[in-house]
Amino acid sequence: MASDKELLVRGGWVVSGDPAIGTVRDTDVLVRGGTISEVGRGITAPGAEVIDASGMLVIPGLVDAHKHTWQSAVRHRCTGMDLMTYFGEMFGRLGPRYRPHDVHVGNLLGALAALDSGTTTLMDWSHVQNSPEHADAAIQGLREAGVRAVFGHGWPLVDLPEWIMASTRDHTADLRRVREELLFDDDALVTLALAGRGPELSTMEVTRNDLAMARDLGIRTSIHMGCGEEFGAMAAIAQMNDAGLLGPDLTFVHCSENSDDELRMMADHGVSAAVAPQHEQGLPGIGHTPIDRLRGLGVTTGLSTDTEAYGAADLFTQMRVALAATRSLVNTGRSRFEEPLSAFSAADVFHLATQGAADALGLGDRVGSLTPGKAADLVLVRATDLNLWPVTDPVAALVNAAHPGNVDTVVVAGTVRKRGGVLLGVDQDRLRALAEASNQHILSS
Repeated sequence: MASDKELLVRGGWVVSGDPAIGTVRDTDVLVRGGTISEVGRGITAPGAEVIDASGMLVIPGLVDAHKHTWQSAVRHRCTGMDLMTYFGEMFGRLGPRYRPHDVHVGNLLGALAALDSGTTTLMDWSHVQNSPEHADAAIQGLREAGVRAVFGHGWPLVDLPEWIMASTRDHTADLRRVREELLFDDDALVTLALAGRGPELSTMEVTRNDLAMARDLGIRTSIHMGCGEEFGAMAAIAQMNDAGLLGPDLTFVHCSENSDDELRMMADHGVSAAVAPQHEQGLPGIGHTPIDRLRGLGVTTGLSTDTEAYGAADLFTQMRVALAATRSLVNTGRSRFEEPLSAFSAADVFHLATQGAADALGLGDRVGSLTPGKAADLVLVRATDLNLWPVTDPVAALVNAAHPGNVDTVVVAGTVRKRGGVLLGVDQDRLRALAEASNQHILSS
């Protein structure tokens, strides 16, 4: 719910993400009714709560386009694994052990960690819908954290082969219940999407039926595509193109091993992409992050943190890996899209973590930049911290050097969720105890 309180963020170095406003020093941001009302110098707002942003970089809240939040309580369990071993561990062995309580704890922990690191919006890719109570618990965790989220309703991890091996089972009807009873308001802080299987995991008939249900419910669909050579060889995007199923309500995740022709099909039909560079570069079996190809072919793209069972919770890490990995491809002549090394800039990477990710989720008119009329989701980063000061180029500093410890203040829909480097209203001792108990239950042999 948006706050009715007026906030005046005064005197910051504003990195707006809006080309019409740009990056400007000593600038104010006025928030009214949970919305950005004005960005400029010398704003007066008698009675507004003033947040002193001197010495701060004021940025749009970061947007995470794909996060398996339910896995947060088993952080780094899979760091030493390859892709197929990760699948067997998380989905085959551990997934069926998850109680609704474990999903709630994972989502609460992961969403609060996101807020702590400056991420105000995330797409919760929740493929652990072992029962309706699991879905309810996931949504409860997101709401309790106070993050802006798209809840992606996935499939069960019980009877797993029946759901992911050329499955003939349509997506569970519980998606319709969630839409009708829980997430019916598309203007709410937590909204709904289908976390779908697509032709890599189900038949084309099932894919068609699942998309028909999502479209009937008026929600978007996100599907993993080309995550590894085996899945890339299935050419699932081309299959969906031939079936007339591609459209701008779709987001495909990873796309590492999809062909250039398939990425062109995405661009032609307005399909967006969510990539996770740390995982694509570091988890053996996924393939190189395809940012250069997605950019070269004009696919709207956003960054994501994927899973904390492998990598970091924050988008600062993803930005750094995205810049290094993509420039490495270009610099060594391995990219099929030739361009000067400097053409992929820090500003381009920052866009992928803000407006690009918002556009990829269909939320670009609501979040992603500090534009008057958009939701007041914003973050203050301490530019005076010793790892950043003196700041020569604020965007380069954010992409190349900033980390969650530099995040001073986080605002979601006009409500302050973090101030002075501390999450507000969070009993961290209790949260740690819940996470530890859940971790022990899930990992018990």
